Amino acid sequence: MAHPTKIIMGISLGDPNGVGLEIILKIFEDRRMFDFFTPVLFGPRQVVQFHKTHFNRDTPLHFISNLKKLNKSKLNLLEVPTEDYTVAFGQVDPLAGQIAIASLEAATEALENKTIHALVTAPIHKKSIQSEKFNFPGHTQYLAQALKGDALMLMVSDRLRVALVTDHIPVSEVSSTITADSLRAKVQQFYHSLQQDFGLVKPKIAVLGINPHAGDAGVIGEEDDTMILPLLETFQEEGKLIYGPYSADSFFGSGAVDEFDGVLAMYHDQGLIPFKTLSFGQGVNFTAGLSAVRTSPDHGTAFDIAGQGVAQTDSFKAALFAAKSIVAQRTP
Repeated sequence: MAHPTKIIMGISLGDPNGVGLEIILKIFEDRRMFDFFTPVLFGPRQVVQFHKTHFNRDTPLHFISNLKKLNKSKLNLLEVPTEDYTVAFGQVDPLAGQIAIASLEAATEALENKTIHALVTAPIHKKSIQSEKFNFPGHTQYLAQALKGDALMLMVSDRLRVALVTDHIPVSEVSSTITADSLRAKVQQFYHSLQQDFGLVKPKIAVLGINPHAGDAGVIGEEDDTMILPLLETFQEEGKLIYGPYSADSFFGSGAVDEFDGVLAMYHDQGLIPFKTLSFGQGVNFTAGLSAVRTSPDHGTAFDIAGQGVAQTDSFKAALFAAKSIVAQRTP
C-alpha cells in the first residue's frame, strides 16, 4: 500500500466501560487531527453515541457500513453489529468484553486486508474478554496469531525503547520459558525492528540479566553467565552492538540507558516498571514482528476514573503518531 500524507488509521474501541472511547472522542474533537489521519473507529453506534452524549463531546462522526465511504474530516464509525448494551463505567462485564472483541476482530480484518494503514487499540480488560472464542491474555498474542507473525512487545517513548523477551506470562514461568534459541530470536527481532521501524542503521542494544545483579558470577543463578553472555558474544563477533547482561536494578537509574538505542528486558515487570516510571502518560506499546503496524497507549482501562471525563489523551495521541511514523518508515 502506497503511503499517503494522511493515513487511514483504524481504531478499536476497547472496553466500553473504560476510558478508551472517552479519549478517542476527545482527541478527534480537535479538527486539526484530521490533517494527519482519516480515522476509522470500529464499534456499535449505540455505545459510541452514549459516550458522546455522556461526555458532551462535539466530535464530528460519520457512520459507514464499509471502508469505501470514508469522510476525511470526521471520525468515521464503521458499525460493528453487537447486542444492545448499557454502559456501566468501571464495571467488569463479559458483555462489554464481547463488544471489545467484536471491535478488535473487525479492525484486525481491515488491517489484514490492507484497507487501513495501521491499527491503534484502545485498552481491553483482560478478565472481561476471556471466553471460549477469545482465550488470549491480551492484544499482542491475538494479533500474533491473526497476522501470522512472531510478536515482540515493545514500549516506546521519546527517550526509551524497551522490548520484552517474555510478556504476559506468570513470573514462575519466566526462567523455564527463556532458552538460548528464544533469546536469540528476540534479540534478532528487536535489532530488525530498530532498523526497519525506527530507521537506526546500526542500533546499540542493552540486554538485561535474568537474575538479580545478573547472577553475581553464578551466586544468584547461572543463566546470565552460561546462556546470555555467550549468546551476546556471538552477536558481537558479527559486528553488532549488543551488550550485557546488565543488572536490571541499577541500569535505568544510573544513566546507562541513555547510551543505548534500545533495552531488551527478560520479563514484563523488569522492563515495564522502569519504563512507566520514566515515561508514563507519554509511552506507546508497539507490537513489532508483525506484517502490519499496531500500537496502543501505555495505560489500561482505568476503571477507577471511567465516566468522569478526566482521562488524559497524551499516550493515546502518541500511539496514533507513532503508528503513522512507523508506517512511513516501512514504506519505501
